[in-house]
Amino acid sequence: MFGTTTIGIDLGTANILVYNQEKGIILDEPSVVAVDTNTNDVLAFGHEAKEMMGKTPANIAIVRPMREGVIADFDVTSGLLQQIMKRINASEGSFRKPNVVVSTPSGATSVERRAISDAVQAVGAKSVVLMEEPVAAAIGADLPVSEPVANTVVDIGGGTTEIAIISYGGVVSSTSIRTGGDHIDEEIINYIRKEYNLLIGEATSERVKKELAYAPVPHAELKAEIRGRDLVTGLPETVTISSNEIQSAIEELLERVLEAIRLTLEKCPAELSGDIVDRGIVLTGGGALIQGFKEWLVERIDVPVHMAPEPLKSVAIGTGKSLDYVKMISK
Repeated sequence: MFGTTTIGIDLGTANILVYNQEKGIILDEPSVVAVDTNTNDVLAFGHEAKEMMGKTPANIAIVRPMREGVIADFDVTSGLLQQIMKRINASEGSFRKPNVVVSTPSGATSVERRAISDAVQAVGAKSVVLMEEPVAAAIGADLPVSEPVANTVVDIGGGTTEIAIISYGGVVSSTSIRTGGDHIDEEIINYIRKEYNLLIGEATSERVKKELAYAPVPHAELKAEIRGRDLVTGLPETVTISSNEIQSAIEELLERVLEAIRLTLEKCPAELSGDIVDRGIVLTGGGALIQGFKEWLVERIDVPVHMAPEPLKSVAIGTGKSLDYVKMISK
């Protein structure tokens, strides 16, 4: 197993990242595919397909094949993985069938795990090892997961939030909720539709999230102009919104994440609780980058909170680095 190339794939709802042990991250693209509806061929994926979102003719569908961390459309996911393997072979030089480690949500069912494994196997992987996302995120954040200490990870992805306490290479206590960055985008779209009678697209909503989204902490108010379609007149319209509005729109979702963190900490064995007080928790995933989120958590759960070195890449790095742990995980 160790003689051939091993790559790690973070098959995320929002982004797909591929990690190679020798070269680090070799692919980082949005999980978006442009499909010809007449032939079902994949025309584009990643940034190229994302640019087309909301702007295509009737015969081209923009599809997100991953929903809430698992495969929602098997055929499109297979097509996407084939394109990814082609891209990697073209840029890195063709390599033999690789061993692939893929991250899966800890709350995924056996059917969902099998679908991910089958999709990766179908594109020519020599072997496929599935790894729980929190464990991969912990390895990618350089936590000592094989030691008998509590490593607490909160991974806020596009479709799911995974909270896990890891010790001796395994998950001691975990919670997986289907709440993530995509749901924040949806809340923003719904809020602007309700308050302003304005319909905006996913791309605009994501931009608003990055610029204006704040956790429930005091901050200097920011404003931004957004454009969309007025639902009353049907005409294009521009409105100005503030960070305080977005803060109130997403507060309930962030409370849901906080509740899941508390639930996981409550299930922690007493022996490991002391470690959490000393070592705190580590945040990874794109959702952890919401402004003020880290400070808000410290305030609410009263333990140290750290940000992973590369929150968006932790899971992919962890899957690629996991060879040392593969035997342990397989057991």
